Amino acid sequence: MTVRISTLSNGLRVITDEMPEAGTVSLGAWVGVGARFEPPHLNGVSHLLEHMAFKGTERRSARAIAEEIEAVGGHINAYTSRETTAYYAKVLKDDMALAVDIVGDILQHSTLDPEELDRERSVVVQEIHQALDTPDDIIFDWFQETAYPDQAIGRPVLGTAEIVRGLSRQTIFDFMAAGYTAPQMVVSAAGGLTHEAFLEEVDKTFSALPTACCAVPDAAARYTGGHFRESRDLEQTHLALGFEGVAYQDPDYYALAVMAALFGGGMSSRLFQEVREARGLAYSIYAYASSYVDTGMFSIYAGTAPKEVPQMVAVIADEASKLADTLTEAEVARARAQLKSSTIMGMESTSSRCEHRARQLMIFGRTLSAEETIARIEGVDIEAVRRVTRRVFAGPLTTAAVGPLKHLESDEALAARFRF
Repeated sequence: MTVRISTLSNGLRVITDEMPEAGTVSLGAWVGVGARFEPPHLNGVSHLLEHMAFKGTERRSARAIAEEIEAVGGHINAYTSRETTAYYAKVLKDDMALAVDIVGDILQHSTLDPEELDRERSVVVQEIHQALDTPDDIIFDWFQETAYPDQAIGRPVLGTAEIVRGLSRQTIFDFMAAGYTAPQMVVSAAGGLTHEAFLEEVDKTFSALPTACCAVPDAAARYTGGHFRESRDLEQTHLALGFEGVAYQDPDYYALAVMAALFGGGMSSRLFQEVREARGLAYSIYAYASSYVDTGMFSIYAGTAPKEVPQMVAVIADEASKLADTLTEAEVARARAQLKSSTIMGMESTSSRCEHRARQLMIFGRTLSAEETIARIEGVDIEAVRRVTRRVFAGPLTTAAVGPLKHLESDEALAARFRF
């Protein structure tokens, strides 16, 4: 195994995955702070901070950041989720030191220039409005909020336009100082590098990080379920259905991943075959499992013509109700194969390995080898899938619907359909 982990004197964890044959290096910093860590009046600050980190440092302008990384043919980006914010780059292996320097610079020396902040607030507000105008995007925010009402984990990552417009420069600085600390962060790299060389660059570049520990989520998650509807004049009705899933370290984590794959994860899945192929009721339909440190969701999404909604819902409910009792060894094996191949294919990518190593270290406190992950997937038998299917579908239902809704039955009738 080529993975090595070191902890610097300031508490920063550094992990590398050496791929001697690779001509590139993917690297980045994963910060254990996201939308879950925001009080209600600051919802969206994590995402706005992620944008502002690229808008200039004490040594580089926003333009210089872009030009320096692209001058060597590399690229740099970031994302914000509910539990993590990540800043990452990919470069040729000879340019590793430059990429480390730029990522370290934007995380420790961003100036949050007032003029840039005014412009970026406007950009983020436009991003929020774009999401609101995209029903198959915004539905998932409303779905999450319905499942976890009045909680940070249920609020949108982007925040609201009103809150974002009011976020001050000092507020962003204070949030960054509290959350972007060395013990709260993992710096990860994969590709054509050595651990010693990367560690040396990180040690001299990330020395200005605060050493306080550690930010905590707003509160433990409490899944409740519920129903959300917004009537819109659209060509399709967009529908999300879900149940409480499992946390990352739950014993049923891999069993639920297998169940999600065979139920709605690919072209051979039950939902795709019954709803789309056999009946032509939807173009897009899928199921997936998502996890957090203390909870998770099992979700189904479909978009269809308004008049097809009743039949589509009936088919989904029927397939869900009979799943546990009609599972076959062949489809469980096929779902395991999908997950195993995804794991192995990901190991061929420096970007994938870099991110996986960082997230595993943050979640589990260690890394999982490909062999260990595959063994856990292979350990999922048909009885485990039956068990997790019954467990998930026994919980309260969450629904969110956007579009023409006159053909969608009442919330009570929907809930009754999925009460097995």
